[in-house]
Amino acid sequence: MNYILFDGSSRKDLLPFTFTRPVADIRVGIMTIREKWEAYLNVKTSTKTEEYLQGKWPLKQEDENVYLNGSILPTQDLVEKIQNLQNLQELVANGVVLAYRNDKNAEIMEGSIIRGPLALCDGATIKLGAKIYGPTTIGPACKVGGEVNNSVLFQNSNKGHDGFLGNSVLGEWCNLGADTNNSNLKNNYADVRLWNYNTENFAKTGLQFCGLIMGDHSKCGINTMFNTGTVVGVSANIFGSGFPRNFIPGFSWGGSGGTSTYKLEKVFETSALVMQRRGETLTEEDKNILQHVFDYSAKWRRD
Repeated sequence: MNYILFDGSSRKDLLPFTFTRPVADIRVGIMTIREKWEAYLNVKTSTKTEEYLQGKWPLKQEDENVYLNGSILPTQDLVEKIQNLQNLQELVANGVVLAYRNDKNAEIMEGSIIRGPLALCDGATIKLGAKIYGPTTIGPACKVGGEVNNSVLFQNSNKGHDGFLGNSVLGEWCNLGADTNNSNLKNNYADVRLWNYNTENFAKTGLQFCGLIMGDHSKCGINTMFNTGTVVGVSANIFGSGFPRNFIPGFSWGGSGGTSTYKLEKVFETSALVMQRRGETLTEEDKNILQHVFDYSAKWRRD
């Protein structure tokens, strides 16, 4: 049987991370959602996603296909139900169509203090004297130092120095400068409002603790301060004193004193250099994705 993971209606609620990947390639714990499905099914999957992403995640269809909602985590019971589906049948729960691998080459340096649960993925590093509170996921090839609490780093992202990261999610190829800190609790202890790409407004989260949400390829300079519930888009470069806005559109360059557009040619140049250091290449498919997000996010920039 040919299995295809589709994005479903949750895609917009998961921006900015799904600007640059299908829903199924979001990391939950030690594996991505796709990796979990492939482990349960013992097959390789393909993807039905946005057209501009299909170049990197191509759709492969055969005579008989099973489509799986990429936002759903597999269980043995669910997999058995899916494998028993007959032609033209759907598996639905609450109105939604539904349809492991060990810590390899990872390093925990001397003096680190860890209170789990912790998912430390392939090639990840916890640096000297770090303090890690669970539940936290440090994705493949990520480097983490300082204090981290209840956060997820997808892959190839760095928080290599002192500073606090709490109740936060970082995409791929992000870098936090030394002594970067984020607030994860408002001074008045009120619930946090967070930028929602779907409604293009700030929305209630129902959460008292909510930190930094940062899209792929975004970076910040030393001593950067992020307010509670800050959302940073794709390929933003943040620096300077003071707190930047709670929503920083993709491809923004600057900080609390104002931002300009981070020119796409410079984005490509920097991204290629960053990826080259890890033996990766910025492909034409990657550039096409960044071009699409650059154009899409222009309406939120203030140039």
